[in-house]
Amino acid sequence: MSAIDRVNGLMDTLGAPGAGIAIALENLFPPIPSEAILPLAGFAASTGRMSLVAVLLWTTAGSVIGALALYGVGAFLGRDRTVALAARLPLVKVSDIERTEAWFLRHGTKAVFFGRMIPVFRSLVSVPAGVERMPLPVFLTLTTLGSALWNTAFVLAGHALGANWTQVTDVVSAYSKVVLAVAALAAVAFIAVRLLRRGRPSPTGVSGPS
Repeated sequence: MSAIDRVNGLMDTLGAPGAGIAIALENLFPPIPSEAILPLAGFAASTGRMSLVAVLLWTTAGSVIGALALYGVGAFLGRDRTVALAARLPLVKVSDIERTEAWFLRHGTKAVFFGRMIPVFRSLVSVPAGVERMPLPVFLTLTTLGSALWNTAFVLAGHALGANWTQVTDVVSAYSKVVLAVAALAAVAFIAVRLLRRGRPSPTGVSGPS
């Protein structure tokens, strides 16, 4: 049985709450992306299997619950554990973590809100929010608003397309690949800069510290 079939079965059994559960699980260990679950739920609503309003409410609730769980992971790790873990990674310096921390403190609210609309990062952004202990009411408000916009767009698209709901997934799949490609290029650039700095001689003619 495919992941889509399992989600479909969950909605057949539980209705709109099943769609919410699928979205919550997608945040934690995505067996199937929300870009597929949401239009499928919209299609199900168009057939009368469940209420469209209920689908929108439950999927948004699922997004918030999943994000809250990842926020809890970040809060449990805390800054000291996160820095200690990151410092053990090759090519990562504590100063990099500190710069990232400073950036998040300045732009964290935007990152949480708009991050809910970016594949992959949609889930990951909750972790630094927890690490930095973003005030929970702020985190929940931003997550709810961002998730509601994202979910509504995809549920309504699936509802409008009906049996052709998979067209939504095809379009977003291309978008996701672009996002991942940009992230991969950024990672490669980061590693390249780090390696070049390591190999660059110091003013005394000795290679810089590793």
